[in-house]
Amino acid sequence: MSITRRKVVGSGLGGIGFGGLGAVVGSSTLFGLGGVSYGSEIDDAIAAFTGGKQPGSGRVSLGAPQIAENGNTVPIKVSVESAMSEADHVSEVMVLATGNPAPGVVTFKFTAMSGKGEASTRIRLAKTQDLIAIAKMSDGSLFQDKQSVKVTIGGCGG
Repeated sequence: MSITRRKVVGSGLGGIGFGGLGAVVGSSTLFGLGGVSYGSEIDDAIAAFTGGKQPGSGRVSLGAPQIAENGNTVPIKVSVESAMSEADHVSEVMVLATGNPAPGVVTFKFTAMSGKGEASTRIRLAKTQDLIAIAKMSDGSLFQDKQSVKVTIGGCGG
């Protein structure tokens, strides 16, 4: 049996595909914030991320448009007030979309060397819904922010 470049590349891409699938499945296993329950899948994911602790408010800011004309590409930005030192830095921020079939949108990971506790991306939203961002700090403290985004289809209310 001869080893060709095609077989090596194909094997590598297959491994990456299965690894990515694990990350997507793991991130979608996501606790009601402020006494609000969003459903068992979201509550479970939040409880797993927070270890069952209730996040406080402040220090984390979730930025998203109030109205998204196209739910296929909604820009979001998460920023966390942090010194970003070894003793005090944000370690993870999880973002959930309460109305999506797979609510786990993204989990950003940071270290003290990240420089800033900020990240931005574009996400897909299936319909009008709440976005939740939960930040986990290096000392184990938790902070959350929530924002509603109205998704319109072709400029019409939805």
